[in-house]
Amino acid sequence: MKSGTLLVIGGARSGKSAYAEQLVAKSGLEQLYLATARAGDAEMEERIAHHRARRGPAWRVLEEPDGLEAALAKNAGAECAILVDCLTLWLSNLMLAGADLTERTERLCRTLAILPGLAVLVSNEVGMGLVPDNRLGRDFRDAQGRLNQAVAATADKVAFVAAGLPFYLKGAP
Repeated sequence: MKSGTLLVIGGARSGKSAYAEQLVAKSGLEQLYLATARAGDAEMEERIAHHRARRGPAWRVLEEPDGLEAALAKNAGAECAILVDCLTLWLSNLMLAGADLTERTERLCRTLAILPGLAVLVSNEVGMGLVPDNRLGRDFRDAQGRLNQAVAATADKVAFVAAGLPFYLKGAP
C-alpha cells in the first residue's frame, strides 16, 4: 500500500503497533512516526522507550499529543508514510482537555479524506471487554467506539489485529 488510509485496531498488546510499523517500513516511503503519547510517569516513559527501540533510526518522529489534524496535513505527502500511534492516547488527551470530541473527530476524518500519501493509524478496540465501573471509563469507551467507527468509515482499509495476526475488515491486505 503506497497511498491511502489504513486503520489498525486491536486490544492492548495485540501486536497492532508492530504490524503498523512493519507496513510503513515496507512501503518504501519516508517514515514519519506521529506520536500522541505524553510521558506522564515512569511506566509510560518505559513504553515509549520500548517503541523507540523497536522502530530504530530510520523513522522521523514528531510528538503531537493533541494537534493531530494539523500535523497530518502539514507533514503528509506522496513520498511519505505517516504512522499515527495512537488514536486512543490522542482521544484521552482531548478528553482531559475538555475538547469537543465530535468536532475533533469530524475534523480528523475530513483531513484523512484528502491526505496525500499513506497514513496508518493505530487505535485500541476497547468495547469488547468489561463495562467500566465508573462514568469516566464508560464515557471514554463510548467515545473511543465512536472515533473508531468514524475513522473506519473514512479509511480505505481497516485491519483488526489479534495475537499479532491481522484480519482485514475493510479492503484487502
